[in-house]
Amino acid sequence: MSGKARIGIIGGAGWLGGSIAEAILRTGLADPDDLTLSYRRSRPDRFAASHWTTDNQLLADRSDVVILSVRPEDWASVPVMLERKLLISVMAGIRISALIERHATERVVRALPNAAAEVSCSYTPWMASAGVDTDDRSLVRKIFGACGVEDEVGIETQIDYLTGMSGTGPAFPALLAAAMMKHAISQGLPGEIARRAVLTMLTGTGRLLERQQDDPAEIVNRFLEYRGVTAAGIEEMRASGFDDAVSNGLSAAFKKSVSMGDAS
Repeated sequence: MSGKARIGIIGGAGWLGGSIAEAILRTGLADPDDLTLSYRRSRPDRFAASHWTTDNQLLADRSDVVILSVRPEDWASVPVMLERKLLISVMAGIRISALIERHATERVVRALPNAAAEVSCSYTPWMASAGVDTDDRSLVRKIFGACGVEDEVGIETQIDYLTGMSGTGPAFPALLAAAMMKHAISQGLPGEIARRAVLTMLTGTGRLLERQQDDPAEIVNRFLEYRGVTAAGIEEMRASGFDDAVSNGLSAAFKKSVSMGDAS
């Protein structure tokens, strides 16, 4: 597939579908008139130059590429037939084989962006079925590259794992931030100062890691070798089970992702 495409987004009224639509239009992957989006209840005000519909089959019929952006539990209510068109699913847990069977196409990509797609900072792993060709892959890379950073992976268990890790978006860093803020406030810091201190540290760290490309484990070791205040904190966190808590949490998220696919 070369040039611009006719793209449809089932669930275009949702936050993720809308974020992907914005990225597609911003990068010129489709003209507004060639973008079709579906909604369930009330028609959104955004993307006025594109086509809105409640008929998902109509959306599929007028599109070359269909992005399926609905909750996994709502998938049963989207029985569209694609007749060999490219399908990109951003649903958690739903297997490629199930998508091929239900939507009548061998050209299927399973992807998992996260909430940071809204600010073009998502990490999106994706996997393609055997029927996906070079041009299809190029378009997928462009779509999710416009949403942030993308990687093609080789097996579905890797998508399942990353669903429970990178797919969580801000959830796990927010969990750490909330715990740090709670402790800071318990030590007498005003809430707004605690919030600014923690969030500035985390966002600054993210930008620093992105710029320097250092191995996080090496950064931790450098602080441990310095034997200062930070080393004392790291050692106590680890002694209290920090590494095990993270490992157990990611394992639980991975198992949940796999079970969602099994239930489909």
